[in-house]
Amino acid sequence: MNNVYIVLPVIIHMITAILCLLSWYSVNIQKVLSVIGNTAGLIVSIFLLKEVYTGPILTMQGGGWAAPFGITFVADTFSLLLVSLTCISSLAITLYSFGAVTRHRMKYGFFVIVHFLIMGLNGAFLTGDIFNMYVWFEIVIIASFVLMTLGGEKPQMEGAIKYVALNMLASTFFLTAIGILYGITGSLNMADLAQKLAAIENRGIVNITALMFFVGFGIKSAVFPLYFWLPSSYHTPPSTIAAIFGGLLTKVGVYALFRMFSLLFPMDNFMQNLMIIIAILTMLTGAIGAWSKINIRRMFSYLIVCHIGYFIAGLGMFTHAALMAAIFYLIHDIIIKTNIFLMAGIMYKMKRSFNLEELGSIHKNYPYFSIIAFLILFSLAGLPPLSGFWSKIYLFGEAISLERYALLFALLFASFVTLFLMAKIWAQAFWKQRPEKFDLLEDRKDKYKELKWNKKLILLGPVAFLLMISLWIGFGADLFFQISDKIATELQNPELYIKAVLK
Repeated sequence: MNNVYIVLPVIIHMITAILCLLSWYSVNIQKVLSVIGNTAGLIVSIFLLKEVYTGPILTMQGGGWAAPFGITFVADTFSLLLVSLTCISSLAITLYSFGAVTRHRMKYGFFVIVHFLIMGLNGAFLTGDIFNMYVWFEIVIIASFVLMTLGGEKPQMEGAIKYVALNMLASTFFLTAIGILYGITGSLNMADLAQKLAAIENRGIVNITALMFFVGFGIKSAVFPLYFWLPSSYHTPPSTIAAIFGGLLTKVGVYALFRMFSLLFPMDNFMQNLMIIIAILTMLTGAIGAWSKINIRRMFSYLIVCHIGYFIAGLGMFTHAALMAAIFYLIHDIIIKTNIFLMAGIMYKMKRSFNLEELGSIHKNYPYFSIIAFLILFSLAGLPPLSGFWSKIYLFGEAISLERYALLFALLFASFVTLFLMAKIWAQAFWKQRPEKFDLLEDRKDKYKELKWNKKLILLGPVAFLLMISLWIGFGADLFFQISDKIATELQNPELYIKAVLK
């Protein structure tokens, strides 16, 4: 197999974005191009994932320059899994947008920006060069800022300012740490850095650099204490855009943490303890924040923060089982977090509100949608045997075996709060009778029932598609545990990555 194919997930979305830009005055052409681009990207990414799952890690050297001198792209199981999940979410979001995003927003570059955003995410997952990871991160930040402000409404602008300010702070830490790395090693290739950092005698400067990376990527991942930008901004854009943010954007920071602290900075006791403390505080603050909210999108935003703690806990414990559980949860989380914001968008069309006090009667009026929503809500909660359940068992078990009882309490507390809140949403938004006064208000009347059947199908189809994948993850857990097992093995044996890149 020609290794040049590993950059196709990046190139396909770049070409799609350019073609959409050239078709600026025709929204219908942009829709067709977006579906074709997303489908092609998904097919290629799944094919590449199959290749690396059954074979060796693939690498490509830009311009024919041998590593560590050229620009390196690396496709291992971890990176291609995330590329595939990104492409699945992107396809579902694009299809959903046909019925949810106004033509006004589409005319001002919605599809162009989405594909540049997906291009940036895929580039960040596939790069083998630390500076190019920074470049891809900046592409993601710029594209996401434009998406968040698309439409120009006041809440969007306020949320976007908070979002971009904290992410620029994270980028400052990231770029400074890169500068220190280059100064002490003379290299930017991650495989080469892994070897050179291990030989540096001054461990103090190495540890400080590691902490700077942790702060930078921690902000992007929304860990405690610099998480507040996320719940202050993710509820402001339309549900289609919020689904992109909730499902994908924090995960690129999580990926970078896993890559950095398995390849460049081997985990020591200090870093493990620090990560576990941060994981505990992230779970507790996210859960408490979600508990106090009655707006369901704000609640979901805090639950994103809460569940980031699961990933940091798995990385902090750094056992094979803990890493495997964290990766499995990452698979589940990308799909379900994307879907829950799409589901919230349909609920808004039905009741014109995200406030639990103003919702109700959805089960009575829309029983089939309610069944879909029930499965989505309780997959997020981890009700067995749904997808959110399996990885938690491994995380609980590892916390017990390592005698991390504070971490175990935080994991249990976060899980209980999530289950309680999903039950609360089900009881108040779906099962209870909606107060009659809201049905009489013009701006609270049901707009969903006025849609034609094809528009309803456009909205429900992507939600059902992601739900099927989520159910597959839960009921076909063996396959996803096998993938997670291989990724955990590769993370704990960085020499596999180094040998693949440096030959």
